[in-house]
Amino acid sequence: MLNSITDGLLCCLMGKTTNAVGPLDSVESSNGYSFMEVKPGRILRVRHSAPNRPAPEGPEETQPGGLERGTVHCKRKITVYRNGQLVIENLGDAVRSEILHCQNSSGEPNSTVELELSDLAGQAPAQGPASTPGCGTREAATAPGKRRKRKPKKVVNIDCKKQITSCKGTHSDVVLFFIHGVGGSLDIWKEQLDFFTKLGYEVVAPDLAGHGCSSAPQIAAAYTFYALAEDMRAVFKRYAKKRNILIGHSYGVSFCTFLAHEYPDLVHKVIMINGGGPTALEPSLCSIFNMPTCVLHCLSPCLAWSFLKAGFARQGAKEKQLLKEGNAFNVSSFVLRAMMSGQYWPEGDEVYHAELAVPVLLVHGMHDKFVPVEEDQRMAEILLIAFLKVIDEGSHMVMMECPETVNTLLHEFVLWEPE
Repeated sequence: MLNSITDGLLCCLMGKTTNAVGPLDSVESSNGYSFMEVKPGRILRVRHSAPNRPAPEGPEETQPGGLERGTVHCKRKITVYRNGQLVIENLGDAVRSEILHCQNSSGEPNSTVELELSDLAGQAPAQGPASTPGCGTREAATAPGKRRKRKPKKVVNIDCKKQITSCKGTHSDVVLFFIHGVGGSLDIWKEQLDFFTKLGYEVVAPDLAGHGCSSAPQIAAAYTFYALAEDMRAVFKRYAKKRNILIGHSYGVSFCTFLAHEYPDLVHKVIMINGGGPTALEPSLCSIFNMPTCVLHCLSPCLAWSFLKAGFARQGAKEKQLLKEGNAFNVSSFVLRAMMSGQYWPEGDEVYHAELAVPVLLVHGMHDKFVPVEEDQRMAEILLIAFLKVIDEGSHMVMMECPETVNTLLHEFVLWEPE
């Protein structure tokens, strides 16, 4: 603590930035790590494991009539009114109730979900107990009256076909991408990377700029959402194959959503771990991370302790060791401040998420103090095909606390395909 205060005072007095993260000396490693230059001088550490596989399997079986197995027809109409009302209409009969786990559904192919855009933070969902879209009809959305005559602000029509197949480890066209959040590193995915590598999957996990062993530019603009998203785009384009599965944690979920929206034909499935609700990202104006960098550096031991308390359901020696091994919350104060201030992504609202036609698995640690479960429930309601799994004994860092449970859920979703 005394050393942190001393370093912080020197930072203020001398104008020097402390605790900057830089890349390793070598650019290649035999342990599966490599360094990728996404822009001149902007270098990311990437763990890439591509196990040797047998020869590719034969062509996929098809059903009579030429329909491919696991094909889902997405036909959706999203209407936004000027008062903030959002109406989602699932058209057609392709989205089956058993796929979406609808409860008390009438079985009708057409369904409507009505939401309020202003009802975002920690409030009950507008459409009742259903946990996914297409699971019931709101009377207000279909009843005749003045509401039907209002002129919508925006109307989005989606009509596409998506083939959802089981991604077994023997397939050579499947890649799993793991993206961490603020303060993390690719090391937080150690259990998941080892698990899927042993099963024969190709895995890719980058360190975000300023995190882990990636380079840390000393300019705040290097840590905006758009700058980091372009980094992830470069990594994705470098390693992507025919079927790609994106797994994100916390802030990393936003980059998975961005890539799924940008590359709908390449992204096969998405897994969101404690990612929160489908809200546009905005930096907090009244936050401790708006303090000067030197002050944050002085407070770094307190911040680390607070993260341990909020990020884990239990705070014992095991959890402290997990943080150390995962290189979590081990970033410079400058990077931490710039990351928190750069979370501005106005496009990532509910309409943006409702446009996704990719299956999504939502994993939530019940004891998460950063992201309440209501936010993930709302995300499940907005998305077209979503499964929400809550782990009772987990918290924000659930993939480190409960690796076996998380690995099982992830693997089941990777192997899932609709009938």
